Amino acid sequence: MNDAGSMPRILYVDDDPGIARLVQRQLARHGFAVTVANDPDRGEALAREGGFDCIALDHYMPGRDGLELLQALQDLPGRPPVIFVTGAEEPRIAISALKNGAADYVLKDVQGTFIELLAASIGQEIARARLAREHEAAEREVRESRDRLAKLAAQQKILLREVNHRVANSLQLITSLIEIQARRLADPAARQVLRQAAERVEAVMLVHRRLYSGDDVQSVEMASYLAGLAEELSRTVRDGEHALRVEVEAESLRVATDKAVPIGLMVNELVTNAAKYAYPDGGSGIVRVRLCRMDGNRLQLVVEDDGVGYPPDDAAPAGSGIGSLIIGAMIRSLGATLELDRSHMGTRFVVHMGA
Repeated sequence: MNDAGSMPRILYVDDDPGIARLVQRQLARHGFAVTVANDPDRGEALAREGGFDCIALDHYMPGRDGLELLQALQDLPGRPPVIFVTGAEEPRIAISALKNGAADYVLKDVQGTFIELLAASIGQEIARARLAREHEAAEREVRESRDRLAKLAAQQKILLREVNHRVANSLQLITSLIEIQARRLADPAARQVLRQAAERVEAVMLVHRRLYSGDDVQSVEMASYLAGLAEELSRTVRDGEHALRVEVEAESLRVATDKAVPIGLMVNELVTNAAKYAYPDGGSGIVRVRLCRMDGNRLQLVVEDDGVGYPPDDAAPAGSGIGSLIIGAMIRSLGATLELDRSHMGTRFVVHMGA
């Protein structure tokens, strides 16, 4: 096709030299550069050379008519629009031309007034073809951009999964080192502090394990995450005859990673506090963890036990200063609220946060 700003090139095929010259002169006044072919074979040869923005062809020609030439041009690569020229007494021919791929038709008269209609039709079809090419190019660009984005997203997903895998491995190594150090300490209090640190690292590590082992690296499925965390906590809080069971009741919902980690750390601290203070006589007990979606796209987290209850004068979670500081920091990072439900017979903490 011609560059923008150049004269559109038209191929006009007509066996009548007089009509052909008239069409050539009249179309030139409309800004078209017209090449004339006076027989169908020459017209086909020129059409296959390419470079035309539109082809107009007469129906009645010696050797083969316009419909046969139109059929021969069907396989032309990037074929420009074809306008069929036929006599007014043959409407069926015009209909056949349209069925065989002609973009438009013009009824020919002996006076030559049809040329104005031909010029208008040529201009319209060239504009329509240009819009179709631009639309196709835009769709192709969108498809290519979408394919590139999909490829980048897949690559990013693989990279994120690998990062989470390495982070989980590193955290596992840190946990192991802390456990080794804890076993070497003679002081029970110091040993307990190190084990609590290991539990906090474990809570974060579980998030990254699920990110690299699942299909979604942007969010964490909370029911399975909390169940895994509860299993780890149930194992670590057992001490001789003291057996604490952690039960989880969580809806199947996904939470962004930057929310899942604070939730896990908060659950870790609240469950650990319950293990230390809810059943002080060393008896067995249960700590329940519930997570559900509330109205207004809010989440509710509940950690409760059936132990001795909370001291009446305390308004913050019991335990070491570090545990309370961690809970407070997680609440702030989530933009959440923490409430102590004193109507519960044991101890119940309720956290409300955005989903």
